[in-house]
Amino acid sequence: MKAPFKYLLALLVALLTACSDRPWNSPYLATSAGKNILYSAFAERPKHLDPVQSYSSNEILLTAQIYEPPLQYHYLKRPYTLIPGTAARMPVAQYLDKNGANLPSDVDTAKIAYTIYEISIKPGIRFQPHPAFARGDLGKFLYHNLTAEDLVGVYKLSDFSRTDTRELTAEDYVYEIKRLAHPRLHSPILGLMSDYIVGLKEYSATLRAASEVQPKQQDNNAYLDLRDYPLEGAQVVDTYTYRIKIKGKYPQFMYWLAMPFFSPIPWEAERFYTQQGLAEKNITLDWYPVGTGPYMLTENDPNRVMILEKNPNFHGESYPSEGMPMDEQTGLLQDAGKPLPFIDQVIFSRDKESIPRWNKFLQGYYDASGIGSDSFDQAVQMTGQGEATVTEAMKAQGIRLETAVATSTYYMGFNMLDPVVGGLSEPSRKLRQAISIAVDYEEYVSIFANGRGIPAQGPIAPGIAGHRDGRDGINPVVYDWLQERPQRKSIAVAKALLAEAGYPNGMDAKTGVPLVLYFDVTSRGADDKSSLDWMRKQFQKLNIQLVVRSTDYNRFQDKIRKGNAQIFEWGWNADYPDPENFLFLLSGAERKVDNDGQNASNYDNQDYNQLFEQMKNMEDSPERQQIIDRMVNILRNDAPWLWGYHPKDYGLYHAWYSNVKPNKLSNNNIKYYRIDGSLREQKQREWNEPVLWPAVVGLLVLLGSLVPAMVAYRRRERTMGTREASKSVGVSEAGDA
Repeated sequence: MKAPFKYLLALLVALLTACSDRPWNSPYLATSAGKNILYSAFAERPKHLDPVQSYSSNEILLTAQIYEPPLQYHYLKRPYTLIPGTAARMPVAQYLDKNGANLPSDVDTAKIAYTIYEISIKPGIRFQPHPAFARGDLGKFLYHNLTAEDLVGVYKLSDFSRTDTRELTAEDYVYEIKRLAHPRLHSPILGLMSDYIVGLKEYSATLRAASEVQPKQQDNNAYLDLRDYPLEGAQVVDTYTYRIKIKGKYPQFMYWLAMPFFSPIPWEAERFYTQQGLAEKNITLDWYPVGTGPYMLTENDPNRVMILEKNPNFHGESYPSEGMPMDEQTGLLQDAGKPLPFIDQVIFSRDKESIPRWNKFLQGYYDASGIGSDSFDQAVQMTGQGEATVTEAMKAQGIRLETAVATSTYYMGFNMLDPVVGGLSEPSRKLRQAISIAVDYEEYVSIFANGRGIPAQGPIAPGIAGHRDGRDGINPVVYDWLQERPQRKSIAVAKALLAEAGYPNGMDAKTGVPLVLYFDVTSRGADDKSSLDWMRKQFQKLNIQLVVRSTDYNRFQDKIRKGNAQIFEWGWNADYPDPENFLFLLSGAERKVDNDGQNASNYDNQDYNQLFEQMKNMEDSPERQQIIDRMVNILRNDAPWLWGYHPKDYGLYHAWYSNVKPNKLSNNNIKYYRIDGSLREQKQREWNEPVLWPAVVGLLVLLGSLVPAMVAYRRRERTMGTREASKSVGVSEAGDA
């Protein structure tokens, strides 16, 4: 067959293939069409999936679906309300004096030496299938004494052929509390919890000493059996009951019992994962979690895809039967009382860039989407009453908008250990204050967040007790109150402060050298170049040169932990609805350097620290508010952060995605969602139907262009044939002669 006809046949086959139901551009396997799968995306790969270490929002998206702490938040009720998770009932605080005698619930806080929380869990809960539980015929664990030969051909967890499970017990919760003090795990809340859980600080020292005398494996990951080391502050009462003992009174501790840090970890899993040779294959608890929740992680390829699948051993739970007054009208109670979870599988695909993510959402390949600045006008319009709604184009696709005020703060932090921007001297304060005025977050929110945010006046987010609005809530270092609203101070005020700091016009008064500062950020794509350019211009107002140092998120976390950053940007999502959860971020006891806490700025002001210790255990009251006001004023004057802004969250959801109610504190929400896979498949076909007429026209043009060539080719063939025939006749005649 001649080449041109091969090409035509190939094109014809391609066109015929287009007649199938499956869209050409689908990024998913054909076998997944119409199935009960939730499709989502992630940009940054998670670093920790071990609940004792994980503390980032991109990690809890996974861990909260896998692990089950004893308490959780009611999905629908507002304000946020704690309810039992695996706990049989809500625990009640029991107060003791220094002699161990019981005290009444209304006793003076000063008399409370200890608080006891006794937690009973529901029987019959089982862990997900896992090789750590697998036993042979004689009852011995199959995979607890692996050799190098056993690991030949093992590259991922699923390469172990046998799995098993066992019942959840109180000991699993106590084991995880002990792991907070494990010397090789570096839990970010060890410092905080050591102040509360009785004996935890001493327990940390005990485990460190035990670890040092242990025989070392090649990967320095030998198993330390925490069951051999009792902890006074966490004890097993019986199979289904355990007791936590904390110092004094700490009402916020109940909120911690709804976080993955206090989820159960079976000793068998840690024993399994600490075997030599597994860590180098990424077979660790940080990579493959072991939980009792509605989902389990079955594929972890963080450069491509992460997949959650329904846990076949999930103990069961029902969709809420009550909520807020509007929930029934909006259809949020139509599944009341039905068994959870509704979705069989969740596929998270890694998409670093916002434009591809947005396009896949519009094509129906992602079920929900945030809204970037570039796509905001395409997606959202404002009504005459100033309310946000979707545009007509979005509405035509059945896309709806859900909004919520985030209990979050985005900020720019100064490393207080840095010799230039750090310290509590007056010149250092004035340098930070000058920069705080110069960086115009009103402009930032308008340009880069499409107005979806409120410039922050301090660390506490709106909706959290302790936050103040209006004139009483402004930061007087950065703002004046003019015409019933905050007005940012002029750049002239900032320049005056800069001169008083020893840098007139951005020059070091002692050396005459221009001031150069360094801004550490996570790796940025083309999407964020404009925001970094904007930030440089803010510093340029003061004639300060800002050098951006970009790195990946994991490396960025390492730099923050070691105190190697100078200026950085970060954010905080509230763990629980209490001001202590924001104010502890600047407590000296929580410094990243030395204490491995959550104070990324390493801020350490003794006056602030003393007020924090006084405030943190108080119930909400006018007296507590007065202390909070004093603390916030200290922070505003010291300016360890540029307070940034509190975001407003906007989310877009397709018509087939239901039971969605934004919940900024509850992270285990996937079990409540529902997907209509048939409707999604139908819409994907409609929205991605191939446009064939250009190909048909191209084929006709190609055929038309080939006709003259084919005619010429046939004419040439006939001419050549005639010539060959003539030559043959001539040769014949000569032979006859």
